[in-house]
Amino acid sequence: MSKRSAGSSSKPASDEFLGFTASVESDRRLWKYDIAGSIAHARGLADAKVLSEQEFEEMRRGLREIASRMRRGDLALDRDLEDIHMNIEHMLVDAIGDLGEKLHTGRSRNDQVALDARLYTREALTSVIAEALAMQEVLLRRASGCKGAIMPGYTHMQRAQPVLLAHHLLAHFWRLQRDISRLSDCYSRTNVSPLGAGALAGTAFGIDREVAAGLLRMGSLTENSLDAVSDRDFAAESAFALSLLMVHLSSLCEELIIWSSKEFGFVRLPPHLSSGSSMMPQKRNPDIPELVRGKTGRAIGDLVAILTVLKSLPLAYNRDLQEDKENLYDVFDTAGGSLHALRILLDEIVFDTVRMGKSVETGLLTATDLADFLSNKGMTFRSAHALVRDISEKADGSDEKFMEMARRVLPDHIEGFDPHDLDSLTPEGSVRRRECEGGTAPSSVVAQMRAAGRAIDDTKSRLGKMQRQVSAVDEILWS
Repeated sequence: MSKRSAGSSSKPASDEFLGFTASVESDRRLWKYDIAGSIAHARGLADAKVLSEQEFEEMRRGLREIASRMRRGDLALDRDLEDIHMNIEHMLVDAIGDLGEKLHTGRSRNDQVALDARLYTREALTSVIAEALAMQEVLLRRASGCKGAIMPGYTHMQRAQPVLLAHHLLAHFWRLQRDISRLSDCYSRTNVSPLGAGALAGTAFGIDREVAAGLLRMGSLTENSLDAVSDRDFAAESAFALSLLMVHLSSLCEELIIWSSKEFGFVRLPPHLSSGSSMMPQKRNPDIPELVRGKTGRAIGDLVAILTVLKSLPLAYNRDLQEDKENLYDVFDTAGGSLHALRILLDEIVFDTVRMGKSVETGLLTATDLADFLSNKGMTFRSAHALVRDISEKADGSDEKFMEMARRVLPDHIEGFDPHDLDSLTPEGSVRRRECEGGTAPSSVVAQMRAAGRAIDDTKSRLGKMQRQVSAVDEILWS
């Protein structure tokens, strides 16, 4: 086959040129979206009378056969044809003859690749949302199973106030909920059809753009043909949402890594989901959290790479846009794989609630409650804060000494003070008093769990609608 640069009638392209410019290996993933988009485009051509119904049926049959063979792995891609789009078009010509050359009527590779990338991205978004949803379900289940367990809450990695373990796990649930919301919003802006924009100016064949968009179950059409072929906002937005999701996972992983250390001992890692040391037989390493934490940098790098590709590009299409694909694939692979692995770990990890409970008993975690008590007795909070801070410093970290000094000092500041007033300054009492909406009190956490359940149901409903739209590609190819 001639090594001609696609669309050129000049002398054959050199191996050096093709080696640098060909994208066939990186856009191999787009094959089913390219074929489904081609069938939808052919339907539009038939409705516009550019193809007869018989020609359309023959073209659809040929494209479906190519899809079946691609799925089976029967067809090899030719690098000399540069990309997946030209490979499939040549396969079609080989299958049905000159009729295959009519397929590209009214279409450019510019709107073609924009469509393929959007179809890939919307399906990948639904896959990640499904993984995030599954992880939310694990977090909610684990929270429901440890409602009464108390642990130290931290700020600046210093013990701060007692919180319920369930409350802490639900904090990660709501982070994921925001991630799901961002990904869902990104989906709606991705599910827009650019087909019909042509190279940059639109099509002159009277094609109804709604036909292809409807077959592919895309929500709307791009408004401007110049923008349609150059827009990769959906890729950058996806990469950002996924990078932020990975940042949230990295935060959770950091906690699991710290909690699994002997110094904390809050969690025990399942042996089959962690590794030992090659030299030290007593060790058990938190491999999954460490890898997810490391992969977060990779996801952020993908985002930066995509944004840098898009920087300073004039309208409309530029070959630079070819460079978005590998980073886009990678950030989806990274986020989806990380969610899956971490969910499996969270489902089986063992929380040592006894160790957590003992940790709450030291570190003056009820100091804030004492300041609150003094405020309720008429002292300004700043004065109460200063007094309790002074007592804390003199107690030198001893909880027993802290309470002894408080009972000795407070009668000089509070009229009618009864030492038994401090009996409720316990971790359990501290938690119970935080009854505000979103607080750590048991009643508040139960309400939060109900809200989390409703959020899961809502996400399942929205995800189902997205998945039905995404399924249009497979239905076009194989139904």
